[in-house]
Amino acid sequence: PAHPVAGTENSGPDAGFAHLFRNRWCIVTPPAKVDMVKLSQLVAFWEALGANVEIMTPGHHDLVLAVTSHLPHLIAYTIVGTASDLEDVTQGEVIKYSAGGFRDFTRIAASDPTMWRDVFLSNKEAVLTMLQRFTEDLTALQRAIRVGDGDKLFDQFARTRAIRRSIIEEGQDDARADFGRGDHEGAATGKA
Repeated sequence: PAHPVAGTENSGPDAGFAHLFRNRWCIVTPPAKVDMVKLSQLVAFWEALGANVEIMTPGHHDLVLAVTSHLPHLIAYTIVGTASDLEDVTQGEVIKYSAGGFRDFTRIAASDPTMWRDVFLSNKEAVLTMLQRFTEDLTALQRAIRVGDGDKLFDQFARTRAIRRSIIEEGQDDARADFGRGDHEGAATGKA
């Protein structure tokens, strides 16, 4: 099994583009008794598409993807759903005043609901483990806000800001601000 960590919120063959896998990771999770020649061929295949390849056990893959992909999608679906539920109260302001943060959540929440339903149900143990950890961390931040612990908030925000910078330095995103209007891999303008 192989899992390319690439793509957008769009699904299907028409959502692909020429550089989809370039400098993106593909995680290969071979079975215990793998034919090493076939494994090498699979790695070469993904590398020929431009991907970086990492080999890991299925269990480790599930935990890594639960925190880096599955939990962010679950949070996005939840916050956008909450905002939708409040739409009567806010009288259209959720849509009207959607700045970068909320807009980013809506992009993630626009992902294929069938696929994500299946992901959450098939990887539920890892997702629930990460969701419990997230809930504990969120409760700690809630307490810091309640008691006015600005140092705790600052430390958390500074630490997570550094993670964003590391993602950019590793080439997994860039720092250009496009505010949703940029040329994502040539898709907006038709350029390749």
